[in-house]
Amino acid sequence: MPDHPRLAASYRIFVTAVLGFASGLPLALTGQALQAWLSIEGLDIATIGFLSLVGLPYTFKFLWAPLMDRFELLPRWGRRRGWLVLTQLVLAALLWLLAATPAKNALQLFALLALAIAFVSASQDVVIDAFTTDLLPPAERGLGSSLKVMGYRLAMILSGGVALIWTDAVTGSGWTWPEVYRLMAGLMVGAALFSAIALPKLPLPDGLPSIARHDLIGFAAVMAAATVGYLVTLHGLTPLAGVLLGPWLEGSALAPNLKARWVDLLALLLGIGFTLPLAAWAAKRARFETLLGGLAGYFSQRGAAAFLLFIVLYKLGDAFAGALMTPFLLKAMAFSSAEVGVVNKVIGLWLTIGGALLGGLLMLKLGLWRALMVFGVLQAASNLGFWWLAAQGKGSLGAMTMPAFDWVIVTLKQPTEVDGALLMVVVFENLSGGMGTAAFLAFLMSLTQQRFTATQFALLSAFASVGRVWVGPLAGVLAESIGWPSFFIVSTVLALPALWMLWAMRASVRALEVVPGRPPEDD
Repeated sequence: MPDHPRLAASYRIFVTAVLGFASGLPLALTGQALQAWLSIEGLDIATIGFLSLVGLPYTFKFLWAPLMDRFELLPRWGRRRGWLVLTQLVLAALLWLLAATPAKNALQLFALLALAIAFVSASQDVVIDAFTTDLLPPAERGLGSSLKVMGYRLAMILSGGVALIWTDAVTGSGWTWPEVYRLMAGLMVGAALFSAIALPKLPLPDGLPSIARHDLIGFAAVMAAATVGYLVTLHGLTPLAGVLLGPWLEGSALAPNLKARWVDLLALLLGIGFTLPLAAWAAKRARFETLLGGLAGYFSQRGAAAFLLFIVLYKLGDAFAGALMTPFLLKAMAFSSAEVGVVNKVIGLWLTIGGALLGGLLMLKLGLWRALMVFGVLQAASNLGFWWLAAQGKGSLGAMTMPAFDWVIVTLKQPTEVDGALLMVVVFENLSGGMGTAAFLAFLMSLTQQRFTATQFALLSAFASVGRVWVGPLAGVLAESIGWPSFFIVSTVLALPALWMLWAMRASVRALEVVPGRPPEDD
């Protein structure tokens, strides 16, 4: 790292942006890009919805984050760098294997590989969050966080937007999805080389925070509890769900595959209700000290449980509407891959970045609580735009022509019509979503400044991803059961509890804005 203070600060910011890119790249590859691949393969919407559960590791990463906080790989490389190189190399290998697996003919293996990618990606996120927190001094964290989000969004533009243009046979490059995933594997190898060679060396901590044997046994106990929960769900709770729903399903006009999905959904909910308390009991009995200490430290704060519930709810309506956005646009609305890639992914994600920057500027005037409320209302309203698109159909506002281009990394071979209604809805949704994300991240940062460890940061970010991951199965079943227009009305209604909760918590949220020595703002 450069010795000059300004050069060193610039280099730290640059490293943070690159790590943000590495963090964002795998997310779409187990989310919207994967949905596009499966849509092209001809899988039904309900099945694609259930496959969104491969993102479950993002919601449980706080369970193994303590191990990555407690143990170091290759200590001579400094704090956390060994973990970072390992996760990136494993991600590259798994992406290459997924590219070689036929989705339709080996769906179970395909799903397991996607689940493994999400697990290692979530683990990489744990390390990157902790590494950047240790790397950046407090004065640089504001700019560093912005550049990290920028790198993250640019990676999602590449893997979730440009990839759709690459795979369009008519106006794009005509690549296959396995070719795209092999390229992404190569980029992860490049990220691993960058981490091994270019990252600053962070000092190792003084002393050990817990007994290693307790943490290893505790982690094993939690994993054993999760395995027991899975087996009980598979062999006990799934048949029970069939019995409970049997009378209702027999009298319904649902197709057989949708009836099976409703049974699977109830079994999933029953399984979560059984497994989480069992895992908590196992962690306590096995003295998983780093995990228990981190959780106890967070929940000792006033209003900690309410904050966690709000973290889950604030983006729930947005996540519900976006859970199956790619199959909705490709299959239900019959937009082309290039059109979806250009509008919803490339233009849309750039608008999200613009919305985040605009939201940050508006927050200087509004403050945290008002920004969360105003942007939350706009997020909810944006879901009604997709209801209108589903109800009015394609072509209701005409179309504009996107000229052909060749930007080296992405090519549009011929001019492509872009639906005016799609463009309008995407502009509103991404601007409002970007502003909401800016306020939401500021809220999380205001919590993580209160002496949180890396384990606690993993806890908050895991809860923030609950909506994005867990709504997939319900979204797929509901969309096929009630139709897309009603589905987007439901997504709008789901945004309302967070707004009510935010109003009820206004004093607590405003307290996070208070400058020491200044009394809080009166209601």
